[in-house]
Amino acid sequence: MGRRDLNPEDIVRYEEDGPKVVLLDQRRLPDEEVELECTTVAALVTAIRELAIRGAPAIGVAAAYGLALAAARGDDVDAAATALAASRPTAVNLEWALAEVRDDPTPKRARRLHEAEVERCRAMAAHAAELFEPGTRALTHCNAGGLATGGYGSAVGALRAAWERDLLAHVWVDETRPLLQGSRLTAWELEAAGVPHAVIVDSAAASLMAGGEVDCVVTGADRIAANGDTANKIGTYSLAVLAAHHGIPLYVVAPSSTVDLATASGADIPIEERAGAELTTRFPARNPAFDVTPAGLIGAIVTEHGVQRAPYSASLAALV
Repeated sequence: MGRRDLNPEDIVRYEEDGPKVVLLDQRRLPDEEVELECTTVAALVTAIRELAIRGAPAIGVAAAYGLALAAARGDDVDAAATALAASRPTAVNLEWALAEVRDDPTPKRARRLHEAEVERCRAMAAHAAELFEPGTRALTHCNAGGLATGGYGSAVGALRAAWERDLLAHVWVDETRPLLQGSRLTAWELEAAGVPHAVIVDSAAASLMAGGEVDCVVTGADRIAANGDTANKIGTYSLAVLAAHHGIPLYVVAPSSTVDLATASGADIPIEERAGAELTTRFPARNPAFDVTPAGLIGAIVTEHGVQRAPYSASLAALV
């Protein structure tokens, strides 16, 4: 409480003076609010890979600004687009955003994309809030707030909208291993919004569900396949299985830019493997950043167009 809410340009923006792309360095949160200035595409690629900015919509917005930066510097725009698209492979928003601005790689076009993404978040949050009952106790995983979207938030936006409508009582925030985006970022955003919440270790979700303390699970997404299979931060699949066992709905809230109709199913979604050193510097480690939740475990997929239900192969296709 007491900290101001972030504006979209506080999270990521383009500045003509430089020129440069300026990011709120999410590696430093919640202890410090520090801006990172990227004056080259290579610096922005590093910032994306090292999670100075993260979240599927937000890295798409950053990539759009990055293409404008390349054009302003007189760099090879095609090479810049290739480098940015390869910076993180799972989120489809990177390629989508680059395609949106490729024919007009200007700051003005990139800002319009950023503004539109924020509006999509507000629209989907309003739709998702309709799924909440008064007194809902929700559980969320990773961070799908303004930090992850460049503005209002997708899943956390839904929680905020439900809170504003007096439908939300409490949020359980998974700490989200291995990089703690939940306990570092989601809790930080909910605190600013005044939403009652508590951080839990990821492995506590099952006991809370069994104890009747969770009414729904709400997450974002990094890529949604044509059949509704959804890639999100590692651990989401576990939550989906637990929620199904306990009869608790799991809702995915994400902009339509996250829907990838060219990817038939979750089996075709590339899963990013990150360095084992993020887990341990002493022992061998596997560190997949994402997992895939089968469409059959998802109660609804909410975009700016409304609430989509199964069969997702039909309802998602109708979005385009």
